[in-house]
Parts: sequence; structure tokens; C-alpha cells
Amino acid sequence: MPTHLEGILLAAGESRRMGYPKPLLKIDGQTFIERIAQSMLTVVPRLVIVLGAHSDRARAVIPRDQRIVIVENPKYSRGQLSSLKVGLSAIQPDSTAALVHLGDHPMVRAETFRTLVDSYNQTGQPIAIARYEGHRGHPVIFDRAIFAELQSAPEEEGARHVVNADASRVVYVDMDDPGINLDLDTPSDLARAGLPPPPTV
Repeated sequence: MPTHLEGILLAAGESRRMGYPKPLLKIDGQTFIERIAQSMLTVVPRLVIVLGAHSDRARAVIPRDQRIVIVENPKYSRGQLSSLKVGLSAIQPDSTAALVHLGDHPMVRAETFRTLVDSYNQTGQPIAIARYEGHRGHPVIFDRAIFAELQSAPEEEGARHVVNADASRVVYVDMDDPGINLDLDTPSDLARAGLPPPPTV
């Protein structure tokens, strides 16, 4: 029986190294946040988007879709795990797992999300992580059985604190998708990916 997953998209960061809010950057005329949300909504019935820094500007470009729920992390400066904790708190009680992705990984293909969900359903492992050429990246699936550990994990260590705690409960899903590891943090990262530079205003 397939499990009931919901999505969490983390888009609360300050984008300091980019010098421009990353959710608002564009690929083929679509903002990063639009592109990722659309891909995730092909596999989840409900998507929680966590905003923080630049929340007003990011909120303005999020697709108008009743399946999307927007929450804000007032403590976004504490890092990515603090935003994940806010997202997990917004997952509905009947959801059995969360498909988690990052707002600066917009190049992941929609089929990658589907493959990860299928692997999670087939293996029954509580943590499923996408991997490309031996390097783990995003998206990641966390079963509800892991939520409490994530909520209590030290924010300075991030979710890897939970992932690394017990290798036997993690399944890595190898896929031919370089977007899994393509972390777009700086203007030079955009250039290497063949994307236009951030706007100057």
C-alpha cells in the first residue's frame, strides 16, 4: 500500500553569497521556487513551503495552488534544520512521511522525485536519499518515525546528525540526475550551470 507523503520545500535562507534571493532566480522564465514546487506537486498531494528571509518577495512568486501551504520560520538564521523543523510541524497528522527538498536545487528532474518516492515505498526504509555519482544530495524522504529525532537534533549539526546516526535505516537511490548535487549558492555556480546571473536590483 503506497504511503501518504507530503512535501516540504525549504526556501528560508538569506542568500548572502548569491546577493539576491535564490527563490526568485529564474530558469527558462520560471522562478526557482515555481519550478521546484511544480515538480514536487507531481508526486505529493500537499506541499509545505518554508519561508524566512525575503519572505514577502518569495511569497509573491509562489504559485497560487490550494495544495501549497506557506509557513514562516522566524528563526531562519539558525540554519536549514530550523526550517525543516517548522516544515515538519506543518505536516498533516495522517501523513506518513515527508519529501524534503531545497530551494537552491532547482535542476532536479520531476522524475527524480517520483523515483525516490517509489524506492521509499518499495524498501520501507525510514530515510531515502537521492544520490548521483556516489554523492548524496536532495531530495530526501524522512518517515514519520524519524520526525521526533529531527525535531530534537542540534540545529548546528543539521539533519545529517540524524541521517548519520544509523546507516542501516538509510537507503541511497542512485539516479542519473546531476541536479541532485547541483547546489546553486553563488553567481559563479549559476554561470557553471549555464544560467543567467542574478539581477542587479
